[in-house]
Amino acid sequence: MNTVDSTTTLDDILNSAATHENLPVPMLVEKALLRNEAILSSTGALRATTGKYTGRSPEDKFIVDEAGSREKIDWGKINKPFNEEKFDKLYKKVLHYLGQQEELFVFKGFAGADHAYRLPIQVVNEFAWHNLFARQMFIRPTAEELKGLDAEFTVVSAPGFQADPEVDGTNSETFIIISFERRIVLIGGTEYAGEIKKSIFSVMNYILPEKGILSMHCSANVGQEGDVALFFGLSGTGKTTLSADPHRSLIGDDEHGWANTGVFNIEGGCYAKTINLSQEKEPQIWDAIRFGSVLENVVLDDVTREGNYDDGSLTENTRAAYPIQAIPNIIQPSVAGHPNTIIFLTADAFGVLPPISKLTKEQAMYHFLSGYTSKLAGTERGITSPQATFSTCFGAPFLPLEATVYAEMLGEKIDHHEVEVYLVNTGWSGGAYGAGKRMNLSYTRAMVQAALQGELKSVETVTDPIFGLNIPIHCPGVPDQVLQPKKTWSNPEEYDLKAKELAAQFNDNFSKFNNVPAEIKGAGPLV
Repeated sequence: MNTVDSTTTLDDILNSAATHENLPVPMLVEKALLRNEAILSSTGALRATTGKYTGRSPEDKFIVDEAGSREKIDWGKINKPFNEEKFDKLYKKVLHYLGQQEELFVFKGFAGADHAYRLPIQVVNEFAWHNLFARQMFIRPTAEELKGLDAEFTVVSAPGFQADPEVDGTNSETFIIISFERRIVLIGGTEYAGEIKKSIFSVMNYILPEKGILSMHCSANVGQEGDVALFFGLSGTGKTTLSADPHRSLIGDDEHGWANTGVFNIEGGCYAKTINLSQEKEPQIWDAIRFGSVLENVVLDDVTREGNYDDGSLTENTRAAYPIQAIPNIIQPSVAGHPNTIIFLTADAFGVLPPISKLTKEQAMYHFLSGYTSKLAGTERGITSPQATFSTCFGAPFLPLEATVYAEMLGEKIDHHEVEVYLVNTGWSGGAYGAGKRMNLSYTRAMVQAALQGELKSVETVTDPIFGLNIPIHCPGVPDQVLQPKKTWSNPEEYDLKAKELAAQFNDNFSKFNNVPAEIKGAGPLV
């Protein structure tokens, strides 16, 4: 492509002879290999490394402060404002930079499996492997759909362009900036492909609620009778493991919308963590890592090119991206009816939350807003004991609107569709992390199965005196004693101290929600 001046437009780039649009998988793999962007693994998957940034850069993410969206955005630590004029100047610089590249790659497709609500998008990439990632993660159009596809949102990704913070107004050389009025996501200075995926999720979290659709960071599956289940949970809680059920069909593993007609997957692929991956424990993910899939920061043997999934030397955040069609047990298209059951997953390292408890609508909204799990010692520098972690709506980094918008929509839908909601603790039992043991996975599976089959609807419950949760006294396949967390501790007084410590952290976190109705605030811990 010839060198162009700063008047280069997006149309100039899209219409350039050097820009490749919707290349098929084999050609993108060839391009990535020829350009030395990646190498092939022993299974045929493309392996790329991302250099300095091996995860998201939350401090470098901004939303343009624009008149049309200003009053809707929940400004704060997560949604930081970016000056309009500086955005326009930076955007022109990035387009100029891309205009100087010998090749560029564009993917056109959709976000949203429901045709009534899908968002036509295009992703402009400097790297061929990033374009392959976008192709596998979003919904691929048919040849006929591609002819008439007019993108309503554009992601422009230029990893090789580095910003000058003093001039450009960024926090560092890296930036992820969303302009809702210009309908542009601008990414630079980072090779981490997850920024492309999550930026569109942030966009959908802005667009869908305006259409009366609840956007959700959750996995979803459907049973043989058409009963739908949603699984919410932060990293390490078992969301992917528990939603992958051989007796149920996967709708999607990470992002969904809940409309008046039912739920639908926002994506067309999966972005699975692969650290400590094994064929025995997660055969579906293992088998999906084949030609056309993308491995990110996975260490390969120098000779055999076999993946060493136990090696976290590049990062613990190793990933595999593949189309959802690589999973055998899915529903196509990724659309189903209204949920019958919602499961909130938490890995409580304090060892005090019940393995399963039934939630009222108010408790469901409280725990949805809380989004609790715990970080373990050793997972981050400086963490020497379990720490409570709260991520609003189980997806705080991707929510442009005020959290109560999503929580109120959830409460209304739970009411309207008479959804059963459960809080499931996949964390510790019999003591805190270091003293107790991780909850037996077979017990957790039995509890989830009982919830999905309606076997806990009429079971007698007892109320936890500290957390106010309704604990079933019986569950098929689980010893009764396991269901009552205090009974699994050898020292009941220590349990009470630990439980009250966690309850205080719940209360402290929830104090940031100023405009929440009293009945929701009152649905938290009783102490």
